[in-house]
Amino acid sequence: MKRFFLAIFSALVFILFSFTPKVGQDLMDNPDPSIEEIVKSYKKAITEWPKPTIHYAVTWTEFSSIKRDSLYFKEQERPEVILGKMLFFDPKLSNSNQISCSSCHDPEMGWTDKRRVALGNDHLMGNRNTMSLYNIADRKAFFWDGRAQSLEEQASGPLGAHHEMAMDVQKLPKKIQKIKGYSILFENAYGDKKVTYDKIVKALTEFQKTIKSQPSRFDQFIDGKYNALTDQEIYGMHIFRTKARCMNCHNGKNLTDESFHNIGLTYYKREYEDLGLYNVTKKPEDVGKFRTPQLRDLNLTRPWMHNGLFDQLEGIINIYNSGMHMIDPKPEQKLKDAYYPVTDSLMQPLKLTKDEKSALISFLESLNGTKYKMRRPEFPVK
Repeated sequence: MKRFFLAIFSALVFILFSFTPKVGQDLMDNPDPSIEEIVKSYKKAITEWPKPTIHYAVTWTEFSSIKRDSLYFKEQERPEVILGKMLFFDPKLSNSNQISCSSCHDPEMGWTDKRRVALGNDHLMGNRNTMSLYNIADRKAFFWDGRAQSLEEQASGPLGAHHEMAMDVQKLPKKIQKIKGYSILFENAYGDKKVTYDKIVKALTEFQKTIKSQPSRFDQFIDGKYNALTDQEIYGMHIFRTKARCMNCHNGKNLTDESFHNIGLTYYKREYEDLGLYNVTKKPEDVGKFRTPQLRDLNLTRPWMHNGLFDQLEGIINIYNSGMHMIDPKPEQKLKDAYYPVTDSLMQPLKLTKDEKSALISFLESLNGTKYKMRRPEFPVK
């Protein structure tokens, strides 16, 4: 009987390995491959690429390319989008008639404002960096702390915020209704001229859905154009996927896991303190967690991090290279303060060399593909 079960087990193992894809087999067989061998291992179908270094508890998604939006200009002609675009750029949506959605989300600046933190009504500063709107329709949660669960909720938030547009949203429909030029736009979009807050938010949402990254050389490479990336960039992609452990959080089509992590930048009980996701959930384990940003077109969206403190890729890589566990609480501290933040265990010292850092930067820069800058519309007359 023992021999019988041993035979069955051996057969199952044989079948398993027979049907397991030989992903990056060349590298698996060579524990110390040259850069040339590494580069060669990626110039093939993505299903045959070397496996990334993924933590056992992480659910991840392989890279995939984006395609040029062939319906972009057709989408821009939809009545809801035309109205939403007009509202997005119109400062009359703010209490002061000076601030529009585009004040913080400027298409000339990667749909951000290039500031460390946002600047709004009465020049009041926020405490967080403006997130880019690229590919926002793909998000699962919104804002750095995930406080909005829908694009509609995200679009309405800044309108009434005192340090952003400071508009009394109850009065906004009446204000817009008085502008004659908007009547035909609302009629075209919704079948009647009546302005409501829900219609305003829906139109803003429909417009934002059209804000998408354009394909980069990275996408061309995935799709089989193997000279689209340099050997340095391919090597950097390999470091991104393996030694640098980036794919534990930055994976899939937009290079984000759509989740929240504490990477050690909470500044607990210090000048830049921000409790992040905890402000929404009130769970101690969520102190200092922030949403993983997407990495497409990242060179257009600097400065980075929730507090905008980093504007050089070298600085970003160096903090990840350190592992960021130098501020974790000691056991006795955690017992005294259950809210003391603990850096995510996915963060580990990477020991990247100078050449590996340089290659990694080269790869990250290859993710930039968007060149078209949207023109601002002419606003309806009063």
